[in-house]
Amino acid sequence: MYILLFIGLFFSLPTMADNTLGLPPLKIPADNIQTEEKIALGRDFFNDPSFSADGTISCASCHQPNKALTDGLALAIGINGQTGTRNAPTVVNAAFFETLFLDGRENSLEGQALGPVLNPVEHGLENNQQILDIVLNNDSYKNRLQKIFNIDDQSITVQHVAKVIASFERTLIAGNSAFDQYYFGRDKSRLSDSAARGLRIFRRKGNCANCHEISWNNAFFSDNNFYNIGVGFKRIQPIIDDFIQTLNEGEASNSFTLTDSQRSELGRFNVTKFTADIGKFKTPTLRNVSLTAPYMHDGSMQTLEQVVEYYNKGGDKNRFIDAAIFPLNLDEQEKKDLVAFMKSLTSEQYVTKTTLQ
Repeated sequence: MYILLFIGLFFSLPTMADNTLGLPPLKIPADNIQTEEKIALGRDFFNDPSFSADGTISCASCHQPNKALTDGLALAIGINGQTGTRNAPTVVNAAFFETLFLDGRENSLEGQALGPVLNPVEHGLENNQQILDIVLNNDSYKNRLQKIFNIDDQSITVQHVAKVIASFERTLIAGNSAFDQYYFGRDKSRLSDSAARGLRIFRRKGNCANCHEISWNNAFFSDNNFYNIGVGFKRIQPIIDDFIQTLNEGEASNSFTLTDSQRSELGRFNVTKFTADIGKFKTPTLRNVSLTAPYMHDGSMQTLEQVVEYYNKGGDKNRFIDAAIFPLNLDEQEKKDLVAFMKSLTSEQYVTKTTLQ
């Protein structure tokens, strides 16, 4: 069960304000109600590099406040300088996603919270017991968990750790962009003429709102679905026929030799094992997108202009590419207007350089 709330909590827990303008209602799990103590401890866990094998990587390493909770890198870097296979997505407004990670392998923030901690490339802890040892050997952490959940130290589990991290992540929400003030606040002065034209292109000729949805009373700019848009597919193009033949012969997908990069490019397929999901990735939210470069699941595009140009040409064709990807035939001014609109999606607290307190 979930409880629906509109909350304006952000980093230092400010009062309810316009921070939620344009956002949908926030679902809070009935078994993990928000409290200030829980959120504060979750913030400490989020920023603590002790939760990594070499003591150098925290959640905040890849989710930095001055980059709208991304890291500015094409691919995330973890312990010992290891490079991952995917771009680190923003955590801002992750609370509104129905699934987490770019392939949607978790369906809650609680389920997502410890995934990077146990990833051998990211934080590098090997098992849940190592997470518990970090908590139990820190008197402050241990005592605060006991108080928050009204349990003794013998009853502390990794699920309690995941819950407090998730509670903090649910405060990382941001609406109230110039677009929101224009569209939902009815202040027509908030968008430039170019951005206003870009909004019309976004909803019509550009076909962007087909996946990056705008509703009548809110706009998350994601449909929570998965698509193959062609990006990165060239990495598996040389082996895809043999791979599918292996599947058709009844063999398990992990019996086929792939590099880490190639396996990553299978996307949603790694979760569902459905051939039709090969190369599909989750629709990202576009809120604060001007601050979260580079773009795409593999960080292969550096600018919004490159992203628009990619969609304008109809993507890189492959046998699994979604039917919604086709040439848009935008002229140069239309492309500039579309970029101007996306730049209007920056939330007020990022425009004013709000940082983590």
